[in-house]
Amino acid sequence: MKQTRADTWTAVAQALGLHVLLFALMFAGLRWSQHNAAEAAQGDPIEADLVAVSDLSASMQRALQRAPKAQPAPPPAEKIDPLPEPVPDAVPPPPQPKALPPPVPDPAPVEQEKVQRDAPSPEVAKLPREQEQKRRQPDQAELDAKKQAEQEREKQRQLAEIRRLREQAARERSMAEQRAQQLADARNPGTSAAPPPPGNRGTDPSLQAKYAAALQQAILRQWIRPETVALGQRCRISIRQLQGGEVVDVSVSASCPYDAAGRQSVERAIYKASPLPYAGFETVFNRNLDLNFVAEDR
Repeated sequence: MKQTRADTWTAVAQALGLHVLLFALMFAGLRWSQHNAAEAAQGDPIEADLVAVSDLSASMQRALQRAPKAQPAPPPAEKIDPLPEPVPDAVPPPPQPKALPPPVPDPAPVEQEKVQRDAPSPEVAKLPREQEQKRRQPDQAELDAKKQAEQEREKQRQLAEIRRLREQAARERSMAEQRAQQLADARNPGTSAAPPPPGNRGTDPSLQAKYAAALQQAILRQWIRPETVALGQRCRISIRQLQGGEVVDVSVSASCPYDAAGRQSVERAIYKASPLPYAGFETVFNRNLDLNFVAEDR
């Protein structure tokens, strides 16, 4: 046990108390001995005569034969524990030197040269790893081609969906017009007259030119010219429409000089421009229209 400061003060206090008690006892004994000596010196001197036991009376002999009463033993002195000796701090043993491993013998020059000659060079060892990584990684050009094909399929699907919806709407509108015409004919059977057949069999060439120009401008407003299509290039397009200008189908002629992106852009522009101009051009309107579209900037 390690000695603390409190234990040290306790031991010092006990030692001081013991010394004070000893000094007090010595002082009291000294005073007591002086007092007895002073009392003994006072008074008359004591005289004594030697008498044999046989000369004493029977009662005195009996009194002398009685065993003296045992005096009580003085109380034992308080035992004071000695001060604990301070325990020295444990000192760690000095570190033992580690045993060195046995030295590795140097390889023979001939064996070392053979190992270095047989070991593959860093470039040769690195080549299979690069080939394996290239084999695992897909070609970027292949990924781009797949992505472009997916985008093309998505565009075609959207165009097909737009065509289907437009054809359905055109059929419903045509049926509604036919029903309306039948009702009108039923209400006025005597006054109904067949209208002149619409189409480009009109007699006004200037109106036909204005109709072609109106179609060109309506499509150009919805068209964004690709970089692959040169200005002024002409493309023949066949448009099937309903009365009122609703576009039903668009097909690009095989003789069109536009590339695939240019043809698709023109088709999308025509569908976006639907319904095409109709009001004012009833006499030159034709359901099956052939248009020479000219590449121009808006």
